[in-house]
Amino acid sequence: MSNTEELNNWAYAQKCKKAVENLKKNGFDALYCHNGEEVFHYIVNESEPAKSVGFGGSLSIADLKLADKLKGMGKEILNHGAPGLSPEEKLAITRRQLTCDLFLTGSNAVTLSGVLVNIDGNGNRAAAMFFGPQKVIVVVGRNKLVDGSIEDAVQRVRTYASPPNAKRLNLSTPCTTTGFCSDCNSPQRICRVTTIIEKKPRNTDIKVLVVNEDMGL
Repeated sequence: MSNTEELNNWAYAQKCKKAVENLKKNGFDALYCHNGEEVFHYIVNESEPAKSVGFGGSLSIADLKLADKLKGMGKEILNHGAPGLSPEEKLAITRRQLTCDLFLTGSNAVTLSGVLVNIDGNGNRAAAMFFGPQKVIVVVGRNKLVDGSIEDAVQRVRTYASPPNAKRLNLSTPCTTTGFCSDCNSPQRICRVTTIIEKKPRNTDIKVLVVNEDMGL
């Protein structure tokens, strides 16, 4: 590792630890992780009691390649993004995710003050984060951290997450052409539901893993 990389990792580590500190102040069970491999093993261990595991469509989770491992452990995998599903099947799975034993997702943005900010098209992922599943694990890469206000976090999502996500989903929106959010009225717009989780939801066992590694968009 070069001196530049080492210093960059050190600086990001301080931000990650600051976010963890403030997430804990806001009532969340939060943990600092050095890398994705550490997150992988943590989630595998935490999934032991679960019979059903929901995947919220997060690239941060998908890149960990947990599905095969968990399926091999005998878990029922609820992934509405699996290939070959009809729209009706996808909808049925998203509804079942709301009552699964373990729900895995990322967060579009997290402020250093410990607030989770997300923007969804349907709202299923955001809804499952704060009510329904027996346990929720949110994986947050260092690239999702925002040193600013909730408004800055929303701007981060619209600027850096929404256009490439719309492109990934092959949607016909202005941002998939320009790369910039234009606050459009497209029927396929994915910025429809914005959620701000300021404190740990009262009846949800939610763990936030803040990772000193870029993860997702």
